[in-house]
Amino acid sequence: MSRHPLHPALVHFPIACWSLAVLADFAGLWLGEAAWRWSGGLLTVGCGMAFVAMLAGLIELSKVPEGLAMRTTYWHMSAMLIASTLFCARLLLRLEDWRPLEPNTASLLLDAGGFISLVLGGWFGSKLVYHHGVGRSSN
Repeated sequence: MSRHPLHPALVHFPIACWSLAVLADFAGLWLGEAAWRWSGGLLTVGCGMAFVAMLAGLIELSKVPEGLAMRTTYWHMSAMLIASTLFCARLLLRLEDWRPLEPNTASLLLDAGGFISLVLGGWFGSKLVYHHGVGRSSN
């Protein structure tokens, strides 16, 4: 009996939170504070859960076979580390007394870069599962 890997179950939280935070920030350009006010909480939860998901991924790293699958894993890890860094920077640069500030140009650029990295990392992650079979049981 094989156990289901924990990493894929956890990654949905940062993906959803970060994607919604980007949406909230850009929607704030038209809708104002009612939209961008959500991004601070979403970024906080996303960054926290990303840390947990990364730890689970590192624990499960030993199960990835050497060769192309491991190379794809390194691309996945790199893209997700970049996304995490950009989103954490976005969160920390626009906080004042633990309250979110209105996004500025730098915030929106960090959002865009983080989202692009998130999509690339997700694509590499799906390639690991669907092309290389990582995390799927052979039963």
